Parts: sequence; structure tokens; C-alpha cells
Amino acid sequence: MTAACVAAALFGASAEAASLRYCDRQAKLSIDQQDTLFRFAAVVKTELEASRQPLALVARSGLDLSWFGLRYSHAGVSLQGSPNGPWSVRQLYYACDEQRPRIFDQGVSGFLLGTDNPQEGYVSLVFLPEADGRRLEQAALSKPQVLQLLAADYSANAYPYSLRYQNCNQWVMELLAAAWGGLTLAEPADGADSPRAMAQQWLRSQGYEPTTFDLIRPAMWLGAFIPWLHSDDHPADDLARSVYRVSMPASIESFVRAQVPGATRVELCHAGRRVVIHRGWEPIAEGCQPGEGDEVVMLD
Repeated sequence: MTAACVAAALFGASAEAASLRYCDRQAKLSIDQQDTLFRFAAVVKTELEASRQPLALVARSGLDLSWFGLRYSHAGVSLQGSPNGPWSVRQLYYACDEQRPRIFDQGVSGFLLGTDNPQEGYVSLVFLPEADGRRLEQAALSKPQVLQLLAADYSANAYPYSLRYQNCNQWVMELLAAAWGGLTLAEPADGADSPRAMAQQWLRSQGYEPTTFDLIRPAMWLGAFIPWLHSDDHPADDLARSVYRVSMPASIESFVRAQVPGATRVELCHAGRRVVIHRGWEPIAEGCQPGEGDEVVMLD
């Protein structure tokens, strides 16, 4: 059994409820809900195919992070040439039974079934210019490289410039660094010479800024009770200010948009049986409401 890349919404949840929720089986979806998500996945795959690109950075809504002004919680890399099947999403998940993070591939439908709200969901697809996309594809499909960038310990609120922990979005960031920074990660090493350290050094040199969460002080101590939240990797100054800085889909997209001229974005959402497809970096309106120029598809 696995838990998705649980993120900052846990900061506002009770420790007991969060612990039970994210390593328990998800609530069973109705037949209609499953049908909607499968049909929505088909629309997403159509967009992926139409891109004629080898991959896309993909994020989905999951946990309700609206309290923090965020829509997306979990990111991965959707690969046309995935060994698991076209457009499967390569991602980091936390294996609850093993109590360790793992990398595995998941079809688009399964990826979307991880949402917390089957009635309304969002997906973001970021497409890259050919050269940047091919470099990322090569890194993402290299099993040795992928595993060298995987930390031994997981934390949902992992600090991006520490080697102590890692969350799903930070793994994506370090994969981007390996691909675009020209890093040679063939030989495993420890400390400052490790693949993860090299990736983080490159991200820092490129000005990568993680997402900042301003927290009420009691929430800082939830990590003592929830096994996926930790504070011992965060700078003391951040903790004193009740701040966590964490890699999230929003910070991944901001970095890619600044780093890669020519990157494009498509956002899709469904509300019931209505799907909205929006092209551009501005977000779809809350409630999955179509704006001018957006395409609307009915799943009936």
C-alpha cells in the first residue's frame, strides 16, 4: 500500500486523523465516480498525445491546499516511452508497508484516482522544447540515475536544500537538475559529492525558490505525531519564524517557466461530467469554470 506525496494540508489536520488517512485504503469510489475519472484520464491522454512531445511534467490536485493558496500537491513525469505503458507517470511515492519512499510508474487513470475529491479535480501539463525535453526524458528513463536521486527517508515537508529527507516534488526537482545541469551521476558518492548534493547545488545556483508555508506555531509540532512530517532538516531561522520551505508543483512550474523559454502549459479540470481545457500559464477559475478561449468537453 502506498501514500501519495502528502503535503502541507497535513499541517492543519489532527495527527491521529492524518496518520490513519494516508496509510489506510482510500474510500471506495462509486461506479459513476470511477467512470468520470477514467473518462477524464482519456481526455488528459489525448492532450499528451497531441503534444507530440516525449514527456510532460504533470501535477494533479489531491489534498485540499486551498488554505495555502495552492491547487496542486503531487507531481511526476509523464513519459510517452514509459516501460509501463505510454504516458505512465514516473513518480516518488511513500510505501507505507515498507516505510520507505519508492519510484514507480503509474498509468494516467491510476494517477488521477489518487485525488481526494472525485467530484472536481485538476491536472497541469507542462511541455518542454525538444532539446530540454529529450534531456529530461533520458534522465527519467535511466534507472540508475533515477534511483541515485532517491533519498532513503521521506518527509512530506522536506527542506529542498537538505539531504536528510525528500518528498515527491523534490525528487522531480533534483531530476530536472540532473538533466539540465549536465551532472555526471554515474558513480554513487556520499556527502557533498553525492548525486543529490550536486543536484541541490545546481538548483541553488539557478535561483530555485521553493514554496513557502507560513504556519501557526502549534502546527510546527505536528511532526512529532505524524510520521511523514519532520522539522530537523529545516533551518533554525525558518523554524523560529514558523515557516517551512518545501518543493511543491507550484514552485516546480515557476522554475521551469523562468528556466526554459518556450515551455508551455495546459491545465485541465473536471467538475462532474464537464471538462475544461485551458492553454496558458494563468490558472483555470475556481470551480472549474471556463474562461474566454477555453475548450469545454462533456463526458456523457
